[in-house]
Amino acid sequence: MRPNGILLHVLGLWVLSGLDASGKYLALLGVPVLLVAWVRYAVHTALSSAILLPRRGLGLLRTRSLRGQLLRGVLMIGSTLLFFSVLKRVPLAEATAMNFMAPIFLLALAPWLLHEPHRLHRWLGVALGFAGMLLVVRPGAGLDTVGVLLGVATALTFAAFQIATRRLAGDDPLTTNYYGGLVGTVALTPLLPWVWELPALTAGQWVLLLSTGVTGAIGHGLQSAAYARTPATLLAPYSYLQILSAVGLGWAVFGQLPDATTALGIACICGAGIGVTLVERQFNRRLKQPMRAAPVPPAAAHSPRPAPAPPSANCHGPRSR
Repeated sequence: MRPNGILLHVLGLWVLSGLDASGKYLALLGVPVLLVAWVRYAVHTALSSAILLPRRGLGLLRTRSLRGQLLRGVLMIGSTLLFFSVLKRVPLAEATAMNFMAPIFLLALAPWLLHEPHRLHRWLGVALGFAGMLLVVRPGAGLDTVGVLLGVATALTFAAFQIATRRLAGDDPLTTNYYGGLVGTVALTPLLPWVWELPALTAGQWVLLLSTGVTGAIGHGLQSAAYARTPATLLAPYSYLQILSAVGLGWAVFGQLPDATTALGIACICGAGIGVTLVERQFNRRLKQPMRAAPVPPAAAHSPRPAPAPPSANCHGPRSR
């Protein structure tokens, strides 16, 4: 089932790149970013309710930490609004690359936030990823300064969102996904009177606006299915294939392609993430081998289960948008 999980993971990310491209296109048309985000969450919630509630009932809302779900939902809203604001100012490929700094920030903060040990390969990955980001946002790259600052804020918010997601690992992924859309819809609805200023949209543009919720629901659904079939550590390196869809859509829809130096910076960011992921996988595999070889004492067979290990900073969770 692993190949199926990898395929679902990559397809989900590419669908979410379609969501990003739609959000950028609508923002450039003059549709308020907050309104785009509200439609994305409202349609997602409506679809999820129509499909899941008849099957799961109110059990879909059962969670081990309501506070954790609400916090994750708020961070998800913040990440969405920030990223759509970045897309309005920065090309799609560069914006996606900056968002990939979130795992790098998470690696840097893991010893303090997740109480994980300092490891040399992680710091090397952080250094390489940061160097790549400097290449992407260098002076002369032609990127909007406010867009770059918003991109850094997006990556930091997304890193916090990933931590919040890890701490809800005990909940059903469908429950967590549903709460994300529900919190976004409820929180943004009271703000609509202040942002309800729509340009004259064609029928096709209205369809595109409504499609943001569909692509969001499908993308996150594919991601949930992928993580249910395949370990996150195996999926993590394939997350960076999203840059291919971002570059392709950026060229096809907006006529934007990164130059050679920017492409090198993107490669550094992706290489840092992939490299650290592969080293972590080998490291964890070596740690598990002695445990498998050691015999289990009879008394231990009936002992209580140990508490789950703290979430690893290296695992990539569902996308926030």
